[in-house]
Parts: sequence; structure tokens; C-alpha cells
Amino acid sequence: MHENQRKKWNAEKLAELYPPFGDKIGAILIELESFGFRPRIQEAWRSEADQLKAFNSGHSQLKFGFHNVTGANGRKESLAIDLVDDDIINNRKTKYSSAEFLLRLEAATRRQGLMTGISFGLEKFQGAMELIEAAISNGDFLAPIKHFGWDPGHIQPRDMTAIDAKKGKRPF
Repeated sequence: MHENQRKKWNAEKLAELYPPFGDKIGAILIELESFGFRPRIQEAWRSEADQLKAFNSGHSQLKFGFHNVTGANGRKESLAIDLVDDDIINNRKTKYSSAEFLLRLEAATRRQGLMTGISFGLEKFQGAMELIEAAISNGDFLAPIKHFGWDPGHIQPRDMTAIDAKKGKRPF
């Protein structure tokens, strides 16, 4: 995706988010761009029908998730995004590895008080989360991490559930 297209795409996706959450995602995008990455919000809000498809296909473990949150009058207020690096996902030559992108994404996300899916399902790889923690704590974004959770580019709030969000609770 050309740079202007990527920026326009991200702006459209940011508009689908609960505004305070969108502000935090915007800060993450800026931080990643400052390191030379080209972050692209792959998906933000999704309909409940699309969520059910994701659940039935095994791409989600929830029938209602943070992606499905709406506000008054059905206004899109997603509390989740899926983020990729446009160059890495399109196999463009880049000096960055996907592991470096994911470690920097995790660090930036934590600074905003949010969480990624970097640990989702990672318990099956003994010591993997400890290696990720050490890399982030030491600022070693080039660490040779081999295992990440099954949805590492997913970003959502900490300390609340999708059911809380469905009932109207909002973070921040």
C-alpha cells in the first residue's frame, strides 16, 4: 500500500474506535513510525456477523469481542484493532524483522496501558513469555524470539472483558 493510502486507511480505521482508545492507538502508530515501521490497522470494528464467522473459522475464540463494541445509536466504538506492518506483511524488502516489529509493538502498547495478543496461547511454549519479557525489559528488540502468541498484532484494553464492554463499560 502506498504511504498516502496507508495513512488514509489508518485514519478511517481510527474513526471506528472508541475515541480515547483511538487516541492511544494513534500514539502507538506514531511511535512505531518513528522507528521506521509502516504500521497499518488491518481491522478495527467488525460486525457481530463477521465476528461469528471469525469464531466459526477458528480465527477468534469469542462470539462477541472488543472489535464488536458499539455506542449510542450503533455508533462504531471498537475497543480492539489488529495491526500489521505494511512492508513486512507484503514481503517487501525491509531491514526489520517481524519479531522486532512485534516486540516494539508490545512495548509501545504497554506504554499506552493496553495489551496485545502476544501471549495468547503462548503457555504451550515453556519459557517463551519470559524471553519476550526479558527482551522488552532490556530494550533488546533484536532478540531472537521464536514464539509469539497466536494473535500478537491484536490490541485491546487491559483489565476488562468484552462482556463488560458489551454492557457499556469503557476504559479510561
